[in-house]
Amino acid sequence: MPTDAPTPAGPTLRPATLAVTVGRPAHEPDAPLNAPITMASTFVAGGDIEYGRHGNPTWTALEEAIGALEGGRCLTFASGLAAVATVLDLVGQGAKVVAPRHAYNGTVMQLADLEARGRLRTELVDITDTDAVVAACDGAALVWLESPTNPALEVADIPTIRAAAHAAGAYVVVDNTFATPLLQRPLEDEVDLVVHSATKYLAGHSDVLMGAVCTRDEELLRVLKGRRDLVGAVPGAFEAWLTLRGLRTLHVRLERAQANAAELVRRFREHPAVGEVRYPGFGAIISVVMAEGALAADLLTRKTSLWVHATSLGGVESTFERRRRWKSEPATIPDGLVRLSVGIEDVEDLWADLVRALDDLVLPG
Repeated sequence: MPTDAPTPAGPTLRPATLAVTVGRPAHEPDAPLNAPITMASTFVAGGDIEYGRHGNPTWTALEEAIGALEGGRCLTFASGLAAVATVLDLVGQGAKVVAPRHAYNGTVMQLADLEARGRLRTELVDITDTDAVVAACDGAALVWLESPTNPALEVADIPTIRAAAHAAGAYVVVDNTFATPLLQRPLEDEVDLVVHSATKYLAGHSDVLMGAVCTRDEELLRVLKGRRDLVGAVPGAFEAWLTLRGLRTLHVRLERAQANAAELVRRFREHPAVGEVRYPGFGAIISVVMAEGALAADLLTRKTSLWVHATSLGGVESTFERRRRWKSEPATIPDGLVRLSVGIEDVEDLWADLVRALDDLVLPG
């Protein structure tokens, strides 16, 4: 976990301080404390923006903050999937992409769609089998990693895979949505790109769609910005402002949610209705496999009053769902797996709501 990071101005500040301070206006008399929302599609000619698809001061403030947290430069996008699509545009016609067999469903579906149209070739791998991933890097143009993976919560050996991918001439991308830059900074492991669904933890309040890509490679940044400008996958100014406001409390939200998750993991492991608990030891996402399978998993998500049955994650509220209810989820994900996004409520209330449902799912005898 990072302990400090440089800001563009030079002083060394820790991540919690960066989250609060970067991207604010200069400290001048009567200046606003927060970056204002710039609602404009057209800008006066002669500057760097000129048109609303090319830039916006509110985006810039958010990009400065996310970039400082990840230790690179940032571009924001209309959604996480817009960010994913723009990165995949880097891959040449018919080139090979290596990706986890368990990953964000939107990423896997995008890869499947591109492969079906002959745009690229995909090799899906077990990200925990480092030797197999290294072997798959041969001939690849891009290696896509998630660590932890969604929803299996598997952890990749990022430095080893990055070294093999670079030796093969491939770009390396890490989706850092689950870990956030407070728990993992892949650019420090010399990966080329970091992707976020900023909808999740960075924004943190389940009220905005936003994506982000970070890099230390200025040429990659230039190319990706050109693609964003061309296809128009740009965020709204209000959405950028909301995300920046949410980012200011990332460290306190994550600290509380992670503490809650660790305590719930301990209790899940002692409950007979739960057959398996998957937790990488950090973060606020837990996956449990119900002992009685898919029916028990579905019943769990219908029997609570505090936990919300919903497909997104990373907000202040606790949500969960059985992932295989989506037909596009890989068959290697157990039918009875429930992914839980632990929020910042009181952990005793969260557990009381869960245990009432869990106790009803224990078969007699």
